[in-house]
Amino acid sequence: MELCFTEQLKAQPFWVLLLLGLGFLSLFKSSLAFLKWVFVTFLRPAKNLKKYGSWALVTGPTDGIGKGFAFQLARKGLNLILVGRNPDKLKEVSDAIKAKYGKTQIKTVVVDFTGDLSEGIKRIQEAIEGLDVGVLINNVGMSYPYARFFHEVDEELLKNLIKINVEGTTKVTQAVLPGMLKRKKGAIVNIGSGAAIVIPSDPLYAVYAATKAYIDQFSRCLYVEYKKSGIDVQCQVPLYVATKMASIRRSSFFVPSTDGYARAAMRWIGYEPRCTPYWPHSVLWGLANSLPESVIDTWRLGFCLGVRKRGQLKDSRKNE
Repeated sequence: MELCFTEQLKAQPFWVLLLLGLGFLSLFKSSLAFLKWVFVTFLRPAKNLKKYGSWALVTGPTDGIGKGFAFQLARKGLNLILVGRNPDKLKEVSDAIKAKYGKTQIKTVVVDFTGDLSEGIKRIQEAIEGLDVGVLINNVGMSYPYARFFHEVDEELLKNLIKINVEGTTKVTQAVLPGMLKRKKGAIVNIGSGAAIVIPSDPLYAVYAATKAYIDQFSRCLYVEYKKSGIDVQCQVPLYVATKMASIRRSSFFVPSTDGYARAAMRWIGYEPRCTPYWPHSVLWGLANSLPESVIDTWRLGFCLGVRKRGQLKDSRKNE
């Protein structure tokens, strides 16, 4: 007579039962992780950002992801403080937002993050005085014009990378944070990069990747420091987005437009300390994590060498 399933299990050696148990446990954990991903990505409601305050400050709002954020925040009914270096572009974006969302109040602050940052921070502090700035989007940043070895990075580029990406984000946060602490509420979003987190290395963009690694750690520490004070700090980690900085003109399924990324990003504000809001990016992240680091390093180096070669050709044509 055939043994029932329970009796068959009892008849197995202990190590077989242990392996079966570990297998079921692994499957259960994977299922829970997948269900959580589905919930937070597609089903979890976005927070009401107006509960943080009626004003949002966005750095680098005249182009790219920052511009997408500015429009999405205005759509949610927040007033805006737009901080950028070009007064004409600031006015252009401000006028476009007002034309679409007429009730939005907008202040513009001219700050050149490569220049006298102390003076620029003073202007920001004056602009936000008396305002309940509840949301801060630290988006301003720069990358290399194209891929290059570290010894090819000139002093001007090196200085600006660190000053804009590291010092700029740090100083603006320092200017806005006291008001949030006073009101015991706020949301700070720092824009990181997959170059620092998702892939094991980003050869030929070493300084850029390192500055974005700083942003990630800075954000995580502030998240822990100020969570009990009602302030949610988050580092968003996108992969490629169709921006001028990324030198990508057309969007695609895996490369969203700036507006597409910003719409996805809005739903994550106030939740996890680190996130990848555009869900196809998180799929790519999972694939990257499943491969050996040496494979990713080899692929990435080859890809960036190609970018370097095209950039050098473009430079040589300009100099002809």
